[in-house]
Amino acid sequence: MLGVGIALWFVLPRPAEWWAAGLGLIAVALAGAALGRGGRASRAVLIGGLAAATGLALMAWRADRVAAPVLARPLVARFTAEVERVQPLAARDLVRLTLRPVGMGQDGRGRATPLPPRVRVNLAEGDVVPGIGTGAIVRLRARLMPPQGAAVSGAYDFARVAWFQGIGATGRGFAPVQLLRPAAAEPGMRAALSAHVTARLDGSVGGIAAALATGDVGAIAEADAEAMRTAGLAHLLSVSGLHITAVVGATMLIAMRLLALIPALALRVRLPIVAGAAGAAAAIGYTLLTGAEVPTIRSCVAALLVLVALALGREAMTLRLVATGALAVLLCWPESLTGASFQLSFAAITAIVALHEHPRVRRFGQVRDENALRRLARNAVLLLLTGIVVEAALMPIAVYHFHKAGMYGAVANIVAIPLTTFVIMPLEVVALLLDLVGLGAPAWWLTGLAIRLLLGLAHWVAAAPGAVSAWPLMPTGAFAAIVLGGAWIALWRSDWRRWGVLPIAAGIAWAATTPPPDLLVSGDGRHVALRTADGELALLRDRTGDYMRDVMAANGGVAEPGLMSEGGGRCSPDLCVAEVRRGARMWRVLMTRSAYPVPWRELVAACRAADIVVSDRRLPRRCTPRWLRLDRVELARRGGVAVTFAGGWVTTVRDPADRHPWLVPPPVDQPGTMAASSRSMSTVAKAVYSSATP
Repeated sequence: MLGVGIALWFVLPRPAEWWAAGLGLIAVALAGAALGRGGRASRAVLIGGLAAATGLALMAWRADRVAAPVLARPLVARFTAEVERVQPLAARDLVRLTLRPVGMGQDGRGRATPLPPRVRVNLAEGDVVPGIGTGAIVRLRARLMPPQGAAVSGAYDFARVAWFQGIGATGRGFAPVQLLRPAAAEPGMRAALSAHVTARLDGSVGGIAAALATGDVGAIAEADAEAMRTAGLAHLLSVSGLHITAVVGATMLIAMRLLALIPALALRVRLPIVAGAAGAAAAIGYTLLTGAEVPTIRSCVAALLVLVALALGREAMTLRLVATGALAVLLCWPESLTGASFQLSFAAITAIVALHEHPRVRRFGQVRDENALRRLARNAVLLLLTGIVVEAALMPIAVYHFHKAGMYGAVANIVAIPLTTFVIMPLEVVALLLDLVGLGAPAWWLTGLAIRLLLGLAHWVAAAPGAVSAWPLMPTGAFAAIVLGGAWIALWRSDWRRWGVLPIAAGIAWAATTPPPDLLVSGDGRHVALRTADGELALLRDRTGDYMRDVMAANGGVAEPGLMSEGGGRCSPDLCVAEVRRGARMWRVLMTRSAYPVPWRELVAACRAADIVVSDRRLPRRCTPRWLRLDRVELARRGGVAVTFAGGWVTTVRDPADRHPWLVPPPVDQPGTMAASSRSMSTVAKAVYSSATP
């Protein structure tokens, strides 16, 4: 119910509606207390209503607390900044810097220009000078732009993510980069360990090894990362329950064995308690080392609760444990509820625990006096069943966020999970330990061989026929119904759980019967994808970049889009006209595809003959199509647009009445908004001026 309140804040567009929903939830809670008879039902209504109201208020408070000014328009500026974070992206030959600008920047004409209190800049690896690290002060020139929202409805909304990270601008930095003050300390343990691992193993093999050790995935090539995602193995690259369990288990085993060698200690102290304390310390240290991401925090909290339960002699693996981990994350980062990472992580662990709490599964998995072959077969069946249930739980989330779903993940994980847990991670630990005495080369060779086997498995599964299916945009209501049904099945233990099938079936039917969009238009009007008569998507511009091609393909539910100039439309260098039949009606779409002017009379005549006109420029007032005009002015108000001809549905990224803060952020040139960066103007500015003075 705390999550329901958080979700309400994201769904409802205006502050007045947030207030109304919060007061309504409190009223429901009080009604449950007043009208109930003190039983479980009245307590559930009371606690649920208050929890949902708390979630809504918590989300509103969090969004206001992280508020920071955002760049209003793109610019090229030279500025001085303190380095807050350095993130190597070795696979892309880039280094990502999170910077806190000091004072005003300078535009191309040398005029002072205000900047957001935090910006993110990508630099080419060759442009990074030695000494850049956390706390360093640099001066550089960069092309900055406001954080970009979703290109089309259902696409990734970076503007929302950047708002909660306090990032007011992103861009690309240019050489030369001037180092005014080097970093005060050496790179942190995480960066040093990642660099050490990638120096021992090249390419994506080293990137995967670094991801297992520190959670840093920057050195994994995109082709290999995509293969891991398609094969359902991407969870191995995100430090979560599997990795925390391996670290805690290995620490406890080693601690138990070493402490048992001391008879005086073994006879007087409960060694499992001491080993559990060592495991808890290892879990916390590993979580901090890997950057404390949401899945890692959740897994760490769960591991600590398991250790406490074992110490108290209580049953450890229960849904209460999952709920406590989710509560801890949501209280600190309520916005993570809408992210795929949180949803995938908690859906997987909830499905696993709920499955293994079922009486039949529990009986099947009980320890028996049987031979090793039967025990191995029983464990394999349990692992396969767990994989199937987890894939079923994760598939709606993958379809909703990524518009694609893998088919063979359960089978691939039967091999990949044991290979990672019992071969790759132990070998990597041995290699790191042997490096202390300079003897780690053989262990690194074996580690690389095992990771290549894992990568080979991922590519083999990803290349199999039907390994991944593309899906168009799933309605949010359908997704919510499926989540509700899944949670209902997981939480109930009596026959009431069977009723959860109804919302799941309704959500699946809703998603399956929702037609894919026929027309996709990006928020700037430059990129258009139209569904042709054969059901494929055709792109307006022949030189569409890889990112926008992927966005259009994913949201259109196709594997690879084609080009409008090669079929599906009549195109000149400046205009395209396409006709698409849907049912008994022929739809005519007119699109501009260059910045060159079109004769006014011809353009007006073409507009009147079209049902829809799309342009990245401001169209003349007399350009009046029969139904919909999407020019620069209208798209600036609505954002990206998805149109379904059957039924005349128009879905937009932005509702003009939506008042969520990342849609109406305070600009950096607004009076008073630079107060957030005043912290830097004292100690940091002094360091800049002192270092620049001979």
